This record gives sequence, C-alpha cells and structure tokens, in this order.
Amino acid sequence: MTRPRCCLTVCSAISKSEAICLFRRPLITCVTRRLHSLGLEDALAGVAARPEALVIRSAADDAVLARMPLGDSILRKYGAPYLCVHRVELHGVVLAAARALPRVALTPDARISQVVTLDKSVSVEASGAREWEGDGVVGADGLWSIVRERVVASTLPPRSTGHTAWRALVRRDTLPASLRSADVQVWLGEQLHAVDYPVRAGDWLSLVVIAESEMTATDPSEWDQDSSAAALIHVIGNRCDGVRPLIDAMPAWRAWTVNSHPPLAGADEMANERIALLGDAAHPMVPHLAQGAAMAIEDAVALADCVRDGGTASIPDAFARYAAARWQRNARVQAQAKRDEDIFHSSGTMRRARDAALRVLGARLLDVPWLYKG
Repeated sequence: MTRPRCCLTVCSAISKSEAICLFRRPLITCVTRRLHSLGLEDALAGVAARPEALVIRSAADDAVLARMPLGDSILRKYGAPYLCVHRVELHGVVLAAARALPRVALTPDARISQVVTLDKSVSVEASGAREWEGDGVVGADGLWSIVRERVVASTLPPRSTGHTAWRALVRRDTLPASLRSADVQVWLGEQLHAVDYPVRAGDWLSLVVIAESEMTATDPSEWDQDSSAAALIHVIGNRCDGVRPLIDAMPAWRAWTVNSHPPLAGADEMANERIALLGDAAHPMVPHLAQGAAMAIEDAVALADCVRDGGTASIPDAFARYAAARWQRNARVQAQAKRDEDIFHSSGTMRRARDAALRVLGARLLDVPWLYKG
C-alpha cells in the first residue's frame, strides 16, 4: 500500500454531468475579486461572459418587472465585474493553475473510502489500496461528502427540497434573434422560476427551470438524469408560457433533483481538529441565489490564507480560524437562498405584492451589497 506524506490532502468530487458540461454559474463580484487575486484574471476573461444587465420577468407573459445594470456599472460600484462562466471551463482555469504549482500533486479517479484521524496527522484511504497521510484533510467532495461525517458526527443524508432543476445549453447563434439574450434573465412564476444567462465567452446560452416536482434522489447516482422538454412541460403546464419559446428551442435537457442540508449552525460544522470542509460538503444551498460555487471559492481562498498565516505546525488552529471566519456568511447565504425560493415561487396576494415591489424599486431591490462586497 502506498502512503505518500503531504501537508494537506484535498478530497474533491466532480460528477459525470459536470464533466460533460451541463452546469453553469454566475460569478458575483466578490468571487471574481478572489479569482483575480490568484492571478486568474486573464484566463477567466477568456472563457467568461460579461452580461450587461439582470432582468426580472413574469413567467406567465414575459413582461419585464425590474432591471439592474451590470457591466461597467457593477464594476465601478464593487471593483470587479459580474461574470457568467461554464463550470467545466472554470474547472479548467483552476486546474491549469494548480498543475503549474510544483507542490501540488493531483491524483484523479481515486474514490475516497475512509478518513482516519491519527495522533498528529490524518490518513485518507481510497480505492485501489491507495492511502495518503497528511497534516490535515480538506473535504471538498460535494453534497454527498464522505469527509463530512468526520466533522459533523450527527449529520443526516441530504434531503430533497421537493424541487427539480431542468437544465439545457445551446449555441446562441442557433437561436432565433429574439431569443439571443446577452443578459441574465429571471422569470418568476407560481411554484417555479427560470433563469438564462450567457456562458463560454457569450457564445452559448444556459437555461435552467426550477419547479416543484415529485422526483427525488437518495444517493449520488440518481440526482442527475436524462430528461426532455415534454417531461418539463408536463410538470409546469402553462405556468411558464413567457419562457416557452426558449424551452422549445433547447436541443436536450437534464433534470437534477435539488437536495440540501439545513443552514450551518456553528463553526464546528465546518472544521474539527485536522479536518475541514469546503463548499457543498459543508454548506450545500438551494440554487435560487446562484451562490454554491461562489461560496466554495470564497472558502478556498480563506482557508489558504489561514493555513499560510499559521503554518503547518498549527493546522487545527488554522482550520478553526477558517471555520470561524466563514460559517456565518455561508449560513446567511444558505438562509437567503431558501427565502428567495418562497419569494420566487409565490402565488396569489404575495405574488402580486412581489411584482409591484419589483416594478417600483427595481435595481434597489435587486442589488445585494452584503453579498457583492464580500
């Protein structure tokens, strides 16, 4: 059995669906600043799209409810651009940077089976009788984390939120001119909402429709499935007619069961001695605020800063400082994302009040300084 010694072992997970390019995310300004601080500004600019506005519409009839400028406006206000990037291309940018670092060793296709805390180190066991021992372990292995149970002993499996996200991707130049938006657009409807945004330097358009659905998943192999426009329309009916032309234009669909954990309750849910959690392994969140990847990136930079400042001799202290610095912000984003679900999917009087507020307050209601500033 091989047992290489290292400072930190990072356990991460990339699902098959991410590898075949079916997941996209906006990068809010505070996250863009962190990526720029890592020297990735030029590489990121080469793959990201830079939308000019965030536009909120009615899912029923496509009427515009509110608009917030992005582009140069948000750059001046927050010191960094609002970008949309395909997750696989973001992976590529970060992977290339990691490969260029002499002290980083990458071991793909190693399925982690066990994490064991030793006296002054941590051992990670994986498939193929491979084992690593290090001063600490960072579990960045996603919603279905193997490492999480070593930090949160009483953790339960992820639970379905009762929602399904249908996702599709298309080249913008294959769409009718009326559908080739370069903005971020959000359609709000009863028990559903939809979002589209440009990716791959603006050449492609991503569309996601999130609706209440009975589809559930109890293990990582079930939450991502092939689907179709017919399956989506069967669930949403005529409640999303304003988005129907774009839905019909998509060449293929996948359906993702939305699962989550409750918001963090304390720093001890992000780190325990020589084991720390990062991203969805620590704080999975519903996608309504589009901040899952963003919070993981913020985590990573904060963790690196704490380890660098403290040195490997005090990994438990560094991990404790990291968790203390990050848990409240992550919990706030988790909670806000859940509140947005209720607002986005509202009906009746609440929906009418929401739409009226959006029409009157517009960009003031859409701007989120506490999130964008970081």
